[in-house]
Formats: sequence, C-alpha cells, structure tokens
Amino acid sequence: MKKFLTIIITFVLFTLKTNAVELNITSKTAILYNLDNETVLYEKNADEKVSIASLTKIMTALIALENIKDLDEQIVMTQEDFDGLIEANLVTAGFTKGQIVTYKDLLYGLLLPSGAEAAKALARNIAGSEEKFIQKMNDKVKQLGLKNTHFSTVIGLDDENNYSTAREISIIFKEALKNKYFKEIIQTDKYQSSDGKVTLKSTIQSSAQRFNIDVSYILGGKTGTTTGAGLCLATIAKANNINYMLVTTGATYDKKAPHHIEDAKTIYDYFINNYNNQEIVNKNKSFKTIKTKYTKKETLKLYPSKSLTLYLPNNYNQKDVKLIYQGKNEITPFMKKGETLGTLKIYYQDKLLDTQKITLKETLNFNIINFIKQEIIFIISSIIILIIIISLIIHKKRALN
Repeated sequence: MKKFLTIIITFVLFTLKTNAVELNITSKTAILYNLDNETVLYEKNADEKVSIASLTKIMTALIALENIKDLDEQIVMTQEDFDGLIEANLVTAGFTKGQIVTYKDLLYGLLLPSGAEAAKALARNIAGSEEKFIQKMNDKVKQLGLKNTHFSTVIGLDDENNYSTAREISIIFKEALKNKYFKEIIQTDKYQSSDGKVTLKSTIQSSAQRFNIDVSYILGGKTGTTTGAGLCLATIAKANNINYMLVTTGATYDKKAPHHIEDAKTIYDYFINNYNNQEIVNKNKSFKTIKTKYTKKETLKLYPSKSLTLYLPNNYNQKDVKLIYQGKNEITPFMKKGETLGTLKIYYQDKLLDTQKITLKETLNFNIINFIKQEIIFIISSIIILIIIISLIIHKKRALN
C-alpha cells in the first residue's frame, strides 16, 4: 500500500495555459501530453492537416498487431515486398528476397529502422494486398473517430491522400501504446532477426548520440522523413516519474542536424525543468483544529481524507491553494468513530479540484473531570436552583403546619 494516496487531477490546466507557451522550434505542428492525467501541456498548430511520412507506420503496426495471431509465425520475403523501393529511394530494414522471417522480425524492422519492405510484407501477408490493408487502416480511423486523417499508403509516401494532424497522430499513438508488444518494440534499442542475419537499431537514440543531443529521458518512438513532410517524430518519455508523449511534424529537413530531435529536446526540457507533480494537500498534515467537549483531549485535529497532487510550475504560489471546510466545529464523546463531520473543498486559483468527506478518525471517551470543568457554571447554577427549590418546599411545608 502506498504511503500516500495520490490523485492526479485529470483536466486541462485552466488558468496556467501551458499550451500557450512560445518555444523556439522548427516543427510546423506539435502536441505534448502528460500521459498520467491525459492533459495537453503544449500544442502548436495541432489540428493542421499535414503530411506525416513514416509516422504512418504507427497505424501500420497497430493494424498488424490487431490481426497477427502468432508473432513467431514464419513468412517468406518476396519480390513484391521490394518493388519500387529503390526507385523511390526508401529506407529498408535490410531483409532480402527469399529470406524467411517472422512477424516479430517485420514489426521490429517496421518500427526501429522504418523499413519499407517490412511494411509491404506485413500488408501482403495479413490482408492479401496493400490496398486491403490500407482499407483496414482507414476503418480504424473511423473507429477512433478521427476527422482529419486518411491513409493511402502503408509506408508513408508523400501523397495528398495520406495525411493527419499532430493531435490525431497522438490519438493513434496512444491507441498503439495500449499493445504491450508495440510498446516493447519502440523502446528497444537493438534487435537481432530470428535467423541472426539482420541487426535492427532504433534511429532516435542513434541520431541523438551522433549529434551529441542528450534526450536520455526518451524511452522510444517513431521517426518519419520525406521531402514533403519534413522531419516528423512521435516519442514517449519519462522524467521525475512523469510520463510524457510528444508528436511533432514538419521540422526543417537538414542532413546536417536532426531538427525533429532538437525540437523534442526543447519541448521536453522546458516542461521537465519547469514543472513537476506538486503535492498541494497531504493527508498527514492537519488543515484545521476544532474543539472537543467532555473528553480528555481539549482539541482535535482534522486531516484530509487523501493526498492531492497536481502538475504545476515549480514556482507556483502556494497561496493559490485554498482549503475550505464546512461542517461540525465541536466534537463530543457521544459521536461515533467514522461519523461524518463535514466536507473539505480544495481549490487552486479559485478552481474546485476536489471535495473530500471528513470523518471522525478515532473514538473519544467521556471524561468526568473535563465535563465538570467545562460545565462548572451550569453545575453550580443547577445546584443553587435545586437548593432554592428544596428550601421553598421546606418553607411551604412548615407554613402549612
């Protein structure tokens, strides 16, 4: 059981407006999520339709994984899987005609080096043809409710009918991440094919290391590059125990610099360095002290029913957090443990985050000494009144006699 029960508030960061942050990036579109609470932290032209290059292969992989029954099933690479690749100057994973590979090999070849022959082989063997496989991709688009996405290729060639947006690619990416094999593959740095003939490597960290860019917090992802789409990138990252997802498209194409990775570093670093999960309410820290009656304790401290954590700037103003308690302000031993005392409303910048039920956490025993102390005036007054009444009764009896 965790020391603290932490709740990450799942709503847009209202008044913070982090997505309005201006960052110096070359990417035409971008969107960054805090995956722990599904919050959009940053976006730039996130709903603009763009060419997406090999980010297309995220959907290719998703459809493949939904239709493959046995990842270790063997298939044979045919000439059809290589037709047109050299002419289009497309990247391949390194498989060869006639080679016997598994579906697992093809998926690693598809997602790590972005092999075009792997995409074609998957489509041919799963659906019978690229056209039928593409139909499955577009059926998935409809299933996910995407309005600005369409596929016309399994590879990601520049085509006016193959497009999406940063936001909708992020939706596809999140859907794919639900599959444990997809997540495992994109987080792999190096893979050896089942026959030992092909070594596949992740292009993200290798490119970052080659240009001395520290993005060690990036766990994995998918790159994409064409003349029309520019440099594209979809990644997941983890820092300070916070999970992020970033999609960027249209970074300036330049063989001398990986601008998509530079942009990822710019975006990630800003939020990693300036934001964190801030514990604004601690269930072990009292928020109010109330009085008790007739018990050994003179006061009782009230505590939140659970801790509360919110993703906020490191320099957030604690005065913006307000705790408002509504309920009983005095406790007696006649109240039972677990009885509701009231409610605690927690606000940040006047926005209601949570409402917690506050209950009596302990049994309070009746204490005669404190009862006498707290009711001494009433006791004395009662005795005096009783004496007067008795005196009047005695006086009346004597008068009658």
